Amino acid sequence: MNATGIPLKEPEISAVAGDTEQLERAYIDASTRVPVLMFYTSAIAWLILGTLLAGFVSWKLHSPDLLSDISFLTWGRVRPAHMNVMVYGWASMAGMGTAIWLMARLCRTVLRFPLLLVAGACFWNLGVLLGVGGILLGDSTGYQWLEFPGYAAIILFVAYTLVASWAVLMFRYRRGDQIYITQWYLLGAFLWFPWLYAAGQLMLFVVPVQGVLQSAVGWWYANNLLFLWFGAIALGTAYYMIPKVIGRPVYSYHLATIGFWSYALFSSWTGMQRLIDGPFPAWMITASIAATILTMIPVATVGLNHHMTMQGYFPLMRYSPTLRFTVFGAMSYTVFSVVGVLISLRSVARYVSFTQASIAYSHLGLYAFFTMVIFGSMYYIVPRLVGREWRYASLIKLHFWASAYGVGLMTLMLLAGGFLQGADMQNPTLAFNVSIETALPYLRGRSLAGILLTVSHFIFAYHFGLMLLGLGRTSTVPTFLNPVEAEASGGH
Repeated sequence: MNATGIPLKEPEISAVAGDTEQLERAYIDASTRVPVLMFYTSAIAWLILGTLLAGFVSWKLHSPDLLSDISFLTWGRVRPAHMNVMVYGWASMAGMGTAIWLMARLCRTVLRFPLLLVAGACFWNLGVLLGVGGILLGDSTGYQWLEFPGYAAIILFVAYTLVASWAVLMFRYRRGDQIYITQWYLLGAFLWFPWLYAAGQLMLFVVPVQGVLQSAVGWWYANNLLFLWFGAIALGTAYYMIPKVIGRPVYSYHLATIGFWSYALFSSWTGMQRLIDGPFPAWMITASIAATILTMIPVATVGLNHHMTMQGYFPLMRYSPTLRFTVFGAMSYTVFSVVGVLISLRSVARYVSFTQASIAYSHLGLYAFFTMVIFGSMYYIVPRLVGREWRYASLIKLHFWASAYGVGLMTLMLLAGGFLQGADMQNPTLAFNVSIETALPYLRGRSLAGILLTVSHFIFAYHFGLMLLGLGRTSTVPTFLNPVEAEASGGH
């Protein structure tokens, strides 16, 4: 009934319900504005710093004498500083920002306890700042992706406890009984990260394991961080963005369920395959190789689910920035997993274990898969937070192509250089320095790819800055990549 007591007809009821839903979403978006933009702004600041450090690191690989007389600018300090800025500064903060918005939307409730998130963001920034400063001053622990000194790690753990507590409380106060597949992945990521980080810190620094077991723990942590933290956030985001943009539900909930549980089960066993031919029990490494191969089950189910969901809607990638970035990231997940299986096989690993190929694998996971999906989510979420649309479609296109070509070229250069370098190292007639010289042209190619990525990041940061300052377009129509034809106007 309406206000006059006259019963409403069916189309009117659905129109009222639609208006109510729209209003509800607007309230939720407004409640998430401050914390999510805090995480996003911090993440982009770290991205720019990490990009500058990456360029310096890449250049030093083929010009090692560059500023080599300054202690804190030596390769051994700048490389871990760059990686930790990208892992904990950019990727973790951008991932948490997206996860916060998605959790609020899917729990269908305005953001509760925002101070937990604001405090979490402040502490996280402080932890990363102290950690990077510690590494540059020579206070690194020496374990990959766990280089932050103890005082920075404690601050990060406090910050993360605040964010994870918020996620559990939001889920507790959710409206409705339905739990979406995206929530599964996000809750999994929120609960897996503290377990990984605490286990790594305990076994390496608090009650340290002895001898070669330290390497086993280090690689277990690095691989699981890639899969169970970044991978879970990216897959959950893709499962939300693809159906949302094209306006149809996920193809199969059963496939999604199989994909989630197989991902959770097999990914957690990986990591030891990076220690092939090392002084470790054979069963330990074989179990990891088997688990890596079995991760192809979630790859197949997720890939099939996304493909069938997109069936008939692929042309929309011509218009929607979110769809273009997200689908690129989802496809890169398959490539990342296939490369991971290949380089974990004993016959291949003996060639590539100590080469640039393992760096290519990390770039595929952290950039081509995770970062591209997160870029896509930011193109969708930011306009809903600031109430304006992205200003320039040309800048979005430039950002996409510079990122896609940049990471593609970088991966190809590192893989090709890595395999050739490994072949030379296996040849007993060649001196070791020959393998280094073989890789040099490919390292220069990597620096060229880095220039493309630097351009893409500065373009994105500039565009995001315009949005933050309220200089976006005041329009009810999203910013499409190309002029929209009539039949495609239902996209973004």
